[in-house]
Amino acid sequence: MIPHTDRKMAYIAGPYQLDPVQCTRQAILEADRLESTGLITPYVPHLNLLWDLVCPHTPEEWYSYDLSFLARCDCLLRLPGKSVGADDEVRFAYCHRIPVFYETSTLLNWAKDYAKEI
Repeated sequence: MIPHTDRKMAYIAGPYQLDPVQCTRQAILEADRLESTGLITPYVPHLNLLWDLVCPHTPEEWYSYDLSFLARCDCLLRLPGKSVGADDEVRFAYCHRIPVFYETSTLLNWAKDYAKEI
């Protein structure tokens, strides 16, 4: 297992608006799978759902906030499903040369290769 400080950080991008609670659940489950491998530290922007319940902000404010995290992540995992916001995050990642993965297995293989280097 790689120490958290040496793990690659993965941004989880996926649907949200259709059903925020169910979509957040799916993102959390995927993040937990990644975390359990000991290779990846995931960031789940969907968890802003809870923050927004306490201190509401506009979608634009949340999106800007999330992009500040994405800019610091090592990669992005795009979850299945239609999402304009997640598609925009993918475009942002490509523009900033952040690797984008569409399958967990491919992301984990990439992280394993990195683990061999450290």
